[in-house]
Amino acid sequence: MRILILGGTAQARELATGLRSRDEYRIIFSLAGRTHEPALPDLPREQLRVGGFGGVEGLSGYLRAESIDVLIDATHPFARVMSAHAVDAARTAGVRLLALRRPAWTAQPGDRWTHVPDVQTAAEHVAALADDRCVFVTTGRMELAAYAGDERHPYLIRAVTAPDGPLPPRHTVVLDRGPYSIEAESDLMARHDVGALVTKNGGGSATAAKLTAARRRGIPVTMVDPPAPAPGVETAATMADVLRLLELGSETSRR
Repeated sequence: MRILILGGTAQARELATGLRSRDEYRIIFSLAGRTHEPALPDLPREQLRVGGFGGVEGLSGYLRAESIDVLIDATHPFARVMSAHAVDAARTAGVRLLALRRPAWTAQPGDRWTHVPDVQTAAEHVAALADDRCVFVTTGRMELAAYAGDERHPYLIRAVTAPDGPLPPRHTVVLDRGPYSIEAESDLMARHDVGALVTKNGGGSATAAKLTAARRRGIPVTMVDPPAPAPGVETAATMADVLRLLELGSETSRR
């Protein structure tokens, strides 16, 4: 079974490495290439692909050219465009599509979360905070322009790659990649006197420590909720779920 994995998360890398050890699967792992020095799974070079496909037409053409049997969308939960392209390309090429989506975080006792649907709403929410507390933004580098008009609050911005668009007038950029420890996150927030946190609810353990640190500091969290999966897409939360769905698909095709 030939499988194309659209990566971008630690969970995607773990899936690729795990499937590689099974003889019944042939894996190709693809990254969009937007991150400098991306983390790659332990796969031979010929099974790694970095760069865009050229939209739905390019992806569907690749699926046909490489005789892909299953497309697994294991991109970040907020990679809306790529996930939409995966749905359309899989349908066009007649390829089965699975989506690997880790469970979202849920609030714990003591958390002070405000749920919002998108980054623009999150930016409007924190800009309206009454005081001049430091706002810690961990929503990635692609949508930071949403905060650029806030002249009152200082911002601590963390990203894997340096942002290149408009930023708030008062800001500090930290370039770093998870996983993060609770102690490190607590120290970072203390050093910058962080008074509010903005994050996307991507789930997983690699970046969850900031939520514990925020809870201990008693600060509010503006939580951007993930988009809902496309209707009809088979969704898995773990590698075990993926294997179960792949095996079920194999049994169905043999009947």
